[in-house]
Amino acid sequence: MAKAVLEPREGGRWFEIGDDGSECDWGRVLSWEPHARVVLDWQITGAWQFDQKLHTTVEVRFIPEGAQTRVELEHRDLERFGEKAAEIVVAQSGSGAWSALLAGFGVEATR
Repeated sequence: MAKAVLEPREGGRWFEIGDDGSECDWGRVLSWEPHARVVLDWQITGAWQFDQKLHTTVEVRFIPEGAQTRVELEHRDLERFGEKAAEIVVAQSGSGAWSALLAGFGVEATR
């Protein structure tokens, strides 16, 4: 993955662009509330492939704390991964998962 892209509006795409320029959908933007929260439809399976029939929810909240902002991420509906649910939890908890994506967002947000 070269870049993650989130179109800033309800109904917008959420996808990655590969090093070769290819695109892979991740889901859609369900709710867009600038400076407060974004809710996303995550449609990547336990085999790490897009599936338009799979729907799990990712909510990212931005909480003001003085001059800084705390970011909270919650990925819900993980039981929809079936037998892969536990494996997905472990994979998404790793250093290259949500934490890396949020760190990249932090860099972009402070530019």
